[in-house]
Amino acid sequence: ADAVIAWMLGGPDREYAVELPEPGERLRSIMESYTKEHSAEYQAQAWIDLARKLHGENPALTDPANIESIVLHTSHHTHYVIGSGANDPQKYDPTASRETLDHSIPYIFAVALQDGGWHHVDSYTPERAAREDTVALWHKVSTAEDEEWTRRYHSIDPAEKAFGGRVVITLADGSTVEDEIAVADAHPLGARPFAREDYIAKFRTLAEPVLEEAEIERFLELVQRLPELTADEVRQLSIVAKLGVLATAPAPKGLF
Repeated sequence: ADAVIAWMLGGPDREYAVELPEPGERLRSIMESYTKEHSAEYQAQAWIDLARKLHGENPALTDPANIESIVLHTSHHTHYVIGSGANDPQKYDPTASRETLDHSIPYIFAVALQDGGWHHVDSYTPERAAREDTVALWHKVSTAEDEEWTRRYHSIDPAEKAFGGRVVITLADGSTVEDEIAVADAHPLGARPFAREDYIAKFRTLAEPVLEEAEIERFLELVQRLPELTADEVRQLSIVAKLGVLATAPAPKGLF
């Protein structure tokens, strides 16, 4: 039809072939989903995991006094969208909004390197972003486009496609620490591909502040029986927030 979506996809005469699985065939696309373990832009996932690894291997890297510079050699997309190639001063601003910080790989890498992990709330608080030693380390982090990582980012081969890069940390004494990561740990080809228990743990972490424990258990019991649910049980695949949560949730007013 001559509609908006048709024109967005190339015009009303454009045709697309979508492969659908045969009955019983493995659902490849679902199984190859790029899961976000961390609450940040997807291109930051692998970098958080690499920072976590370096934190455990070399705690001295968390002190900005020991660091001369940190350069993340990465894809065109990462460099120009969430890296220093964006030429966006807010990506280095400790008063920037959460929405800006979660698209700042210099900030994300610095915090993950210091903390040895990432928290969906604590890693973004104004207090965390303004910490003096964090700001000092953060401002030593930059990105650089690497042709090979750009090529791998655009590869259509799942075994080659990459979202990470190589880090070169130059220490104050002139020595360097180098490491690299291609995909996030939670990626199907990563160090720790997300499994059912990881999804459940992530759901619990996000749900516990807003749902009662009984509601969490009820929902999890249902979704883990998804293929066999009755029509009535499917209608129960929603959640009820703790008393008072919705009333205190920040939300813009609608038209009415």
